[in-house]
Amino acid sequence: MLARMWRGWTRAADAGKYEQHYRDDVLAHLTELPGFRGARLVRRTVGAETEFLSLTVFESLDDVRAFAGDDYERAVVAEPARRVLVRYDDRVAHYTITVENWS
Repeated sequence: MLARMWRGWTRAADAGKYEQHYRDDVLAHLTELPGFRGARLVRRTVGAETEFLSLTVFESLDDVRAFAGDDYERAVVAEPARRVLVRYDDRVAHYTITVENWS
């Protein structure tokens, strides 16, 4: 299994808007994809900005490609997210999951 990690930043006042977009739009899309195994969105506020870290889990690299395309390390950032993000990583990182315990 692979973990796909990406970061984006909003103004602290817009953090709720991004969370709602992730919950309502991103997760709705991801849960329809074969090979998608789960997601976590975590955040921290530093000064006037809130940093988000999205961790999505896919069964295989082929499943990641089905979501992100051939340039699978390119970030997939929809227009509604771009409207509230002040900046974001253009590239994502993929990691092989070697140990897991979410209990």
